[in-house]
Amino acid sequence: MTAMAAESAWDVHRGVDFPRGYHVEITDGKIIMTPQGLTQMKVIFKAARQIEDQLAERGDYISDVMVDFPTSLYGYAPDLAIVGPDAELNGRGRYEWHDLEAVLEVGSKSTQDNDFVKKMALYAECAIPLYVVIDPATALCTVHSDPQATGSYARSEPVPFGEDLVLPLEGRTIVIDTTGFPRD
Repeated sequence: MTAMAAESAWDVHRGVDFPRGYHVEITDGKIIMTPQGLTQMKVIFKAARQIEDQLAERGDYISDVMVDFPTSLYGYAPDLAIVGPDAELNGRGRYEWHDLEAVLEVGSKSTQDNDFVKKMALYAECAIPLYVVIDPATALCTVHSDPQATGSYARSEPVPFGEDLVLPLEGRTIVIDTTGFPRD
């Protein structure tokens, strides 16, 4: 089992009942609640089914599940995240940032600053190998790879809806057919 971070952003809000139907995250120490949209939900479900079918017993995936990051200012629950095969839950019953092999976020206009800027910086700083932004408004997925400690990714590859989204993970590759992804 891995060592726990000193304090998780989620621990500060322990015992708070958040309303159902909202995606809840913590950015810059502030609670951000975003209503879940039908398009976002359908993309997540379509991608999750494909990921689950390909993972078998070589890792796991989570969706809208709290992850502990090495700061108490950010508490993210990625739309989808692929967890490494050797990952274990920490003492809080959560995965930690270093357990994630890929994070997939379905962006929307209302969450653009959070999804496309702040999350990218944190995920890169935490050395998460792949950060994928799926944008139904532009019908485009962008695969960010080669994380830099400066909070950016050295490579970005656009993948239009209708093409295969290829996620090269440690020792295996996940391929997601984006043909059926709905558009905004």
